[in-house]
Amino acid sequence: MTLTLYNTLTRRQEPFETVEPGKVKMYYCGVTVYDYCHLGHARACIVWDVIRRYLQFIGYEVRYIQNFTDIDDKILNRARVENSSMEAVADRFIKAYFEDMARLGIKEADEYPRATHTMNGIQRLIHELENKGFAYPSDGDVYYAVRQFAEYGKLSGRRLEDMQAGKSERVNVEDPEYQKKKDPFDFALWKAAKPGEPAWESPWGAGRPGWHIECSAMVRDRLGDTIDIHAGGADLIFPHHENEIAQSEAVTGKPLAHYWLHNGMVKVDGEKMSKSLGNFTTIRDLLDRGVDPMAVRLFVLTAQYRTPIDFTDEAIAAATNGWHTIKEGLLFGYQYGKKLGWELEEGENSPIENSDVERFQEIVNNDFNFPGGLTVLFELAKELRREGHILVHEGKTETSPDKLKHQWQTLVTLAGVLGLEAEIEAEPDKINGLSDAEIEAKIQQRQEARQGKNFAESDRIRDELQAEGITLIDSRDGTRWHRN
Repeated sequence: MTLTLYNTLTRRQEPFETVEPGKVKMYYCGVTVYDYCHLGHARACIVWDVIRRYLQFIGYEVRYIQNFTDIDDKILNRARVENSSMEAVADRFIKAYFEDMARLGIKEADEYPRATHTMNGIQRLIHELENKGFAYPSDGDVYYAVRQFAEYGKLSGRRLEDMQAGKSERVNVEDPEYQKKKDPFDFALWKAAKPGEPAWESPWGAGRPGWHIECSAMVRDRLGDTIDIHAGGADLIFPHHENEIAQSEAVTGKPLAHYWLHNGMVKVDGEKMSKSLGNFTTIRDLLDRGVDPMAVRLFVLTAQYRTPIDFTDEAIAAATNGWHTIKEGLLFGYQYGKKLGWELEEGENSPIENSDVERFQEIVNNDFNFPGGLTVLFELAKELRREGHILVHEGKTETSPDKLKHQWQTLVTLAGVLGLEAEIEAEPDKINGLSDAEIEAKIQQRQEARQGKNFAESDRIRDELQAEGITLIDSRDGTRWHRN
């Protein structure tokens, strides 16, 4: 069962081979800390969190680095509006980031470098680029000479000749920055200080680094010249990741990363998420509305990580319903273990091997196919839920206690790989007056009433459930429900 990944750089799926056997060096381009994290950040962070967990699950030692961009025009603009400082704004939203990610069950990275803490590495890299003829100073700025790097465009597939065709229509020749450049495609490595902005001393004068050089320096300082996986959103392929490659590889002569992985974007009701459209949702707003963090994780994992995903009320309701199913399975051992004669000991749910685990791994090894892997979890959870209902109503199960224990331990193990965890103490026998089993029973009664054309009874049951905070969603595939 060989793990294969789709590599943006080569545009094909390839077997995964690490620079150092058994070890993975992984870098994720993190957030620019000027505001609260939104659904797009949630998707990216969940995806890379689960990929890291899965690599560890199949035996790799993973060193995972995620940066914070804490120098940026957006941060400076927010600081001006709030009559604050760039550092204060960045610190506030870094703190908020950790709060949001903790609620989503995101494991912390091994290290979180910040651009402001990597100034020596940034300046050293710019100096090396200058010495090698890939960078030039211009009136306090320093620019990267794009045409000097023959492989520019290899990640995005863009060619300078094609981009040149429409460039003249978009360039403002009166722009002072444009006038400093030798070529319109060149980009800033260092920006001269402007009045009222924070600045650092450098061989080129006081100023601050450009965005692209920050990540090149942080990767090199924390992980070395070549890493295994460089991850980020698809919107970063060009120009950010393209420029990272040009900067780093021009100096080292080595590949910056062997595998470039990119997650798809999040849409809201089919439209791009943006503040101007009024469909911009932060993580904390969503969770504060009562959406279960595990339902958010499940929503993200039901789509292939490279494809766009559409956030709708119906989608999150379906994910919530799915999470209730898996949650019931995860709680099975704690609810019925003693009754079945199990003896649960600390550490007993360590990685196990069986046909379900092998099937899960075989599915997921195909470019991190987590939606396919989830089918294994749902099969186990539904079987455990069914056996739980039989145990409640008949006092015994159809499957042997030992087999049920093994199925439950398998579910707990695989759910842990995906970061899906149920809190035991937070699961009372009844929520909002009705247990999941009672809700399912009432839905069945309603279905029977509808089949008998007793629509008054059907409506009565719907209204009764609605009064208990349960919303039903009828579709061709049956009836789904979620708690309000």
